[in-house]
Amino acid sequence: MSVNKPYIRPIVRGKETKSVEFGAKSNNIQVDGISFIEHISFNAFNEGTRLKRSQRLMKTRVNSVAADAIYATNENRKFCIRNVIYTSFVRKGMAAKDEKERELLRKVLSLERATRMEGNFGTQKVHYSLLEVRVRKQEIGLLWIFFGIHTANAVKMIEKM
Repeated sequence: MSVNKPYIRPIVRGKETKSVEFGAKSNNIQVDGISFIEHISFNAFNEGTRLKRSQRLMKTRVNSVAADAIYATNENRKFCIRNVIYTSFVRKGMAAKDEKERELLRKVLSLERATRMEGNFGTQKVHYSLLEVRVRKQEIGLLWIFFGIHTANAVKMIEKM
């Protein structure tokens, strides 16, 4: 998730629609609709290299991961295979014996990611003041992002109760 701060230096991200963004970038883990900040920085970083760390930070065993294509590196694929973690990554190589079932699982995971995670990020940005963080100091900006995400989490938890 990227947070817009138009008055600070640009971060080159290489996205489809924008090659440059401004502000903090956050790598979030989402479990049952609750977002956890795994890494946040005002410098550019490749979130695809953070999959193993994200999985290790979680207290319970994860058996499936829905993630953007940037996470589908060979290293992450091997990690997921070793740990029997099903992914939404598009398959490389020859089809497996149970390819139809795997394809169905990939579609379900991709749909969940698109609706839940991306929807949650959009809600956080629009309803919890993360669309544009308007502070000059990075420390205050980090607090703003932290409280925006965790206020959204509190509302989700209240709904679940």
